[in-house]
Amino acid sequence: MKKALFASLIVFALACKEKPEEKPMYTLFVGTYTDGDSEGIYTYTFDSGTGELTNKQLAAKLTNPSYLALSKDHKNLYAVQETADFDSLGGGVTAFTLNDGVLKIQNSMGTQGEHPCHVSLSGDGHLAVANYTGGNVALFTLNADGSLGDAPQIIDHKVLDTTKTAHAHMAQFTADGLMVTDLGLDAIKRYKEENGEFVPSSQSSISFPDGAGPRHFTFGEGGKMLYVISELNSTISVFENDMAGDYQEIQVVKTLDPNYEGNNACADLHISPDGKFLYGSNRGENTIVIFSVNPENGTLTLVGRESVQGDWPRNFSMDPTGEFLLVANQRSSNITVFKRNADSGTLTFLNEIAMPNPVCLVFE
Repeated sequence: MKKALFASLIVFALACKEKPEEKPMYTLFVGTYTDGDSEGIYTYTFDSGTGELTNKQLAAKLTNPSYLALSKDHKNLYAVQETADFDSLGGGVTAFTLNDGVLKIQNSMGTQGEHPCHVSLSGDGHLAVANYTGGNVALFTLNADGSLGDAPQIIDHKVLDTTKTAHAHMAQFTADGLMVTDLGLDAIKRYKEENGEFVPSSQSSISFPDGAGPRHFTFGEGGKMLYVISELNSTISVFENDMAGDYQEIQVVKTLDPNYEGNNACADLHISPDGKFLYGSNRGENTIVIFSVNPENGTLTLVGRESVQGDWPRNFSMDPTGEFLLVANQRSSNITVFKRNADSGTLTFLNEIAMPNPVCLVFE
């Protein structure tokens, strides 16, 4: 009798034990180059409990959607078409409505510059596209439904320097306007909004060494710190915003192992959600380089490097929980998933999935 009662109590206790917390599922959008087996934009379901990608779907047929941007309300998604012949105006950009992971095209516009490679949103009705070969930036006004307005403002970098070839690579809205990395001019150009147009800011340009090739940037400490990865000289530059609102360089670190002797081209960088670690991608060495961020002054200290388990890591992204880091390996046609240690910043390879020519990863 006592044994039966004891067994019943155990069963009852197990039944009352709280179930393990279920981790959320997210939709991952993948932008690609379509000169191979890819047809456009794809989606996967990402399990933030296991780090697994499943349920691959072709979300939209589109030519070379190499960079994507998602609106803050998750109602619209935008994609560049990185071509030189979308129409007589160079490359293109396309607006979609987004509903339960399903994309529906709204409209497409020419970007008035060849090979657009980056698109961003202001959050208050503007969209910016950086045209790499065109050497200019197209600034669109969005309609109330999120579709693209016509007659964009064009900021032409080709007229800024006649000794170098302009290659606008990233155009990102900021708290005080717009910043554009120009890989060809070895500079970041800064703009402010004035009477409905974007015009040069008081600090109109941030200069880099000749041949550095600034490509992408991110911010730390609410915009006080600026981190810039340069494609051609494989460095990350650290800038601090002074009291006048100008960014002053305080540190430059190398992204490569001193023993690495091959060619390399840096691509992307991101800061962890808690601001403690900065990650950058090396195409050639094929690694993610990891730095810790000094909480006092924002400077960087090397933590280490992790192989991307693939070739030519283009864009990478952390999932919404910040526990995983996913890498788009363009040439090896795979997406690799890493578990991120929030305390040390280090990465542990978990799994990979085949995906033709992935270049951009965006979580919904």
